[in-house]
Amino acid sequence: MPPAAATNLGYTPPDGGWGWAVVFAAFISIGFSYAFPKSLTIYFKEIQEYFSVSYSEIAWVSSVMLASMYAGGPVSSTLVNRYGSRPVVMVGGLMVCIGMVLASLGTNIIHLYLCVGVIGGFGLAFNLQPALTIIGTYFQVKRPLANGLAMTGSPVVLSTLAPLNQFLFDSFGWRGSFLVLGSIVLNCCVAGALMRPVNKRAQSQSNNDSSLNRRKASEEAAAVDFSSLSANSLTEDSKNKSKSQSFVSRYIDISLFTHRGFLIYLIGNVVMFFGLFAPVVFLAPYAKHQGIDEYSAALLLSIFALVDMFIRPVTGFLGNTKWIRPKIQYFFSFAVSYNGVCHLLCPLASGFGGLIVYAVFFGLAFGMLCALLFEVLMDLVGAHRFSSAVGLVTIIECGPVLLGPPISGALVDVFGDYKYMYYACGVFMLVPGIFLFIMHYYNYKKLDEERRQNVAVEMKTSEEAVELQMNQNKKTNTKTQDEM
Repeated sequence: MPPAAATNLGYTPPDGGWGWAVVFAAFISIGFSYAFPKSLTIYFKEIQEYFSVSYSEIAWVSSVMLASMYAGGPVSSTLVNRYGSRPVVMVGGLMVCIGMVLASLGTNIIHLYLCVGVIGGFGLAFNLQPALTIIGTYFQVKRPLANGLAMTGSPVVLSTLAPLNQFLFDSFGWRGSFLVLGSIVLNCCVAGALMRPVNKRAQSQSNNDSSLNRRKASEEAAAVDFSSLSANSLTEDSKNKSKSQSFVSRYIDISLFTHRGFLIYLIGNVVMFFGLFAPVVFLAPYAKHQGIDEYSAALLLSIFALVDMFIRPVTGFLGNTKWIRPKIQYFFSFAVSYNGVCHLLCPLASGFGGLIVYAVFFGLAFGMLCALLFEVLMDLVGAHRFSSAVGLVTIIECGPVLLGPPISGALVDVFGDYKYMYYACGVFMLVPGIFLFIMHYYNYKKLDEERRQNVAVEMKTSEEAVELQMNQNKKTNTKTQDEM
């Protein structure tokens, strides 16, 4: 197993124990956050006919829900930093339940935008960010594996909800189905109750003792009298700065916009998200457009979800190996490019058999990407800055998440064919994949240069400290000889 990356958490994560219960809770929370908007596409054709709206108008339902989930990122991150993950997740589950119950009483499509999209979307935001953040507090060495297992919740929940939604619709209609789904999503409140905060005091006790010993040894070796005064002054300065910080800077780390790796990740993801969700949203409608029956169209989503479910933990395991983890950004870039190639080739698939092949390869590509999506961000900025980073990323990404499916739906309305939508999504995925390959090569190269410079500076500092020690010893010996 590869060594863990250095962190500034101030304690050693347990990498197990109750952490696995937290991973299970995150599995449920993340599963509903990502699968819920996708699973609702089963009702799109019927709701479209009920309200007499276009493809692009009905696509706004899941689009607004996903965009609200991403737009609520900074609010969710702020609440997590202030109150912890447990209460935020429980409130989020209750909000989604309320949104679905209100949506069941909807009289027009705008009502669904507000209830399912805005209220439900913000509830999902309160489920997603806390679940992602708390994993980083419990895991360090096994973090890619833990993230991969937690992200598997999305395909597991989707593979369950897709056929369940079809059954609920046939039995109760879309209004009754929304009431049942509102009660099912309350399981997120149970998941939130499992997210017990990590005991940082117990974990940091041994770290503090060892750090004190190392500090004493270094001070004796350097033998610099003014070191303690410098440390005191730095401590006072840091206290004064922390007091003068504003509310925003205390809870959201704006300095991340000067972080090279964060900016590379952000630029690539903003473009990528224009084409990430639309192929999933329109998979079932595309199958129905080709004359495939409703249950077979729902089966395509289940096949996609099963493949996705299998590949996510496998990707987490591979990302935790000593060969991939040091350069895990390249692995993520490959996953993004692979998605683009799948969408570009999708129009070549004809009939139910061709769509099954596409669903399998798309499931592999999508699962790899999602398993690495937040792990690579944590790898770039560190676990201690991840909560702020994911909040900033999601608020910026809510734009393409909001516009992606409606733009794709508009392409279908204009051309009357889904292939142009898949071509557009393929380009939106392939271009940022190539961009990430190139920029992470540059970033890794710059990090190696900075690391060598830091080593050179440390060696120079240690040589100066040794030289200073030798000069002090010479002066002491000379003074002793003079007195004799």
